[in-house]
Amino acid sequence: MTEIVKHEPTTIYIKPSTGIAALNLRDLWVYRELVIFMIWRDIKVRYKQTLLGATWAVIQPVLTMVAFYFIFNKIGRVPVDADIPYPIFSYAALLPWGLFVTALNQASRSLTANHNMITKIYFPRLILPLASVLAGLVDFAIASVILVGLMMYYRYVPAWEILWTLPLFLFLAIITALGVALWLSAINVKYRDVNYVLPFLTQFWMFITPVAYSSAKAVSEQWQLLYSLNPMAGVVNGFRWALLGVGDGPNTALWISVGISILVLVSGLFYFRGMEKTFADTI
Repeated sequence: MTEIVKHEPTTIYIKPSTGIAALNLRDLWVYRELVIFMIWRDIKVRYKQTLLGATWAVIQPVLTMVAFYFIFNKIGRVPVDADIPYPIFSYAALLPWGLFVTALNQASRSLTANHNMITKIYFPRLILPLASVLAGLVDFAIASVILVGLMMYYRYVPAWEILWTLPLFLFLAIITALGVALWLSAINVKYRDVNYVLPFLTQFWMFITPVAYSSAKAVSEQWQLLYSLNPMAGVVNGFRWALLGVGDGPNTALWISVGISILVLVSGLFYFRGMEKTFADTI
């Protein structure tokens, strides 16, 4: 005789992920080939049908350095750290700053520039600003050749003993750019005012970042901690310290800048993910 056993029905509750799991960062690894493809595509599109091609990655920082040299060094007599030749002093800051600005400009417009992809197929939308930021590393590498040439011309020896820390500050510049770009790219989907605000934002941001001057000499000690709330101040000062050996290195002001960069990135990730479900309908 067969015995019939009755089971109570099981109720399954489907709830949205919370915390860090809601970011679904694992998708970036699953779609890693798409990330690489998008980086390569951004690089090709950037210099497509240009006469000078990748040379533009060098022209802009070099001309900016020349302008800074005459305005801030020859006319303004802005003091620099440790008697470093001003072209080296300014160009060492223009490298991470140029990476930040290029990444910010491209990544902030990445969603609207790829609206056809967003409305037709599924993929992690985070790939678009991430690929735009990482593509800026190519311009950074090309422009770095000029700095090597300047050091050879002025016979300036880099700080070999701490040079290994340079990639850390390069990484800090990347996460800062990505964090700000996540906020702006998500906002730009709904409010296209970002396209008009961005040039003013980057120009103003450059003046409050120690690109053309030394923050140690231009900013009084009582304002240093407040000044360090600018995450790019920590990036530029850290970059100069790791490359040229000037400045105090990792101090309280630097760690404040690092904390702000991480905060901007994490908050940008959550805001981007929260707005992601509306991109296809709004864009």
